[in-house]
Amino acid sequence: MHAMTGRRGMLAGAVVLFTFTVAAASPVRADGRHAAFMIDANSGRVLYAKSADEPRYPASLTKMMTLYLVFEQIEAGKLDANTPIKISAQAAAVPPSKLDLDPGDTIPLGAAIRALVPKSANDIAVAIAEHISGTEVAFARAMTAKARQLGMRSTVFRNAHGLPDTEQVTT
Repeated sequence: MHAMTGRRGMLAGAVVLFTFTVAAASPVRADGRHAAFMIDANSGRVLYAKSADEPRYPASLTKMMTLYLVFEQIEAGKLDANTPIKISAQAAAVPPSKLDLDPGDTIPLGAAIRALVPKSANDIAVAIAEHISGTEVAFARAMTAKARQLGMRSTVFRNAHGLPDTEQVTT
């Protein structure tokens, strides 16, 4: 994992620790289940790294990046808590964890965010992605581009929810 930059103002004086656990190993993935990466948020200096550059599935990191892009849209005034997010057939069909909304249903963005964070609602992640970028594929490209801007040079996103995809990888 490479140092992340950008939102340091929000982290002034903080030390940020990222830890990742991989549920299932793959031949192309890191040997160990755990990785850790700690940086000084003010300087970007790496304080500790263990298996930080080993490729693995991003899992929940994917939803964090989804939320990062949502919050950017809110800060830019393009979305707000009341923005209706429509559930497509594709979003409704994503495997659990989900809210089990029907295609055509809508949910306010504020409620969608609250569902995405604690429940890890995959259907909501897809619906948000489609709302912002038109398709989940286009949103995943935007997520990958944002990762590059943040210094995450080895991260590739293929979906908004984090379910395994052999081409979706991070370090």
